Amino acid sequence: MCNREYTLKRSNRKTVALYVRDGALEVRAPMRMPKADIDLFIASKEKWIADKLGKSIEQMARRESFTLNYGDKVILRGKEYPIAAKDGGRIGFDEECFYMPPGLTPEQIKHACVRIYRLTAKRRLTERTLFFAGRMSAQPSAIRISGAKTRWGSCSAKKSINYSWRLIMADDDVIDYVVVHELAHLTEMNHSKRFWAIVEGILPDCKRQRARLKDLQSRIGGENWE
Repeated sequence: MCNREYTLKRSNRKTVALYVRDGALEVRAPMRMPKADIDLFIASKEKWIADKLGKSIEQMARRESFTLNYGDKVILRGKEYPIAAKDGGRIGFDEECFYMPPGLTPEQIKHACVRIYRLTAKRRLTERTLFFAGRMSAQPSAIRISGAKTRWGSCSAKKSINYSWRLIMADDDVIDYVVVHELAHLTEMNHSKRFWAIVEGILPDCKRQRARLKDLQSRIGGENWE
């Protein structure tokens, strides 16, 4: 018997999967699996669920209190830089700080930072994608920057590569991993052994970069960039 509340989504999948997001448990299960069996599986994972829910609730609390002001630091390409007031009415990044006009509200400061992130992401991610595309003999049809929250990057059936602007927060090695990952999908639209062979052929330490990407996700998961 399972006493824990959860959202159940059924599909043609073969196994049960648990997801914890925003303080809630979502269960994905095969179409014909009896609910009693699903409840037994959930009960067997109680310790894992409780741990994940606790971290998720803590993350939500941090996100709700997230704010930015002059003097605070934000992360760009793996390094932290201060937010500084600068006369002139312009916003940008000058290798020392995120600069913007004085007198902005915390919400305006956040929006200014996002603009800087988007501009920097477009330039840097396009540059790295073209660099690795040459090494991998890959030809993306387009390179786009989006506001995706749950995916660092994606590759469409039309060979368009899309990156979340948030990826520019990662350091350069991690950025390169995501770039190579998406370019590999131009050849293998899956995560098969052949796919990972392509990625590892370019970046032998890709597993390490995947782990570092998860660390970044944990950090910014507690920051409200909406």
